[in-house]
Amino acid sequence: MPGHSPSSLRDRFGARVRCLRTARGLSQEAFAELACLHRTYLGAIERGERNVSLDNIGKIATALDVTLSELFTQVSAIDE
Repeated sequence: MPGHSPSSLRDRFGARVRCLRTARGLSQEAFAELACLHRTYLGAIERGERNVSLDNIGKIATALDVTLSELFTQVSAIDE
């Protein structure tokens, strides 16, 4: 993807979401149902392909049963 570095904020956020999801033993399908979002959309988030809206970040945090600050723990705002 042009202009998309391998360590972009989207990549790091997606990796954090995947880590939290798998730590809870959730499949993408179960996670999508909890978040009221489509499975393929969540997969694209986990791969760093989507720029997620604040509303959907809230849904993801709720589905993972974490606060927004916990969701962003280990996700740096500055590209390295």
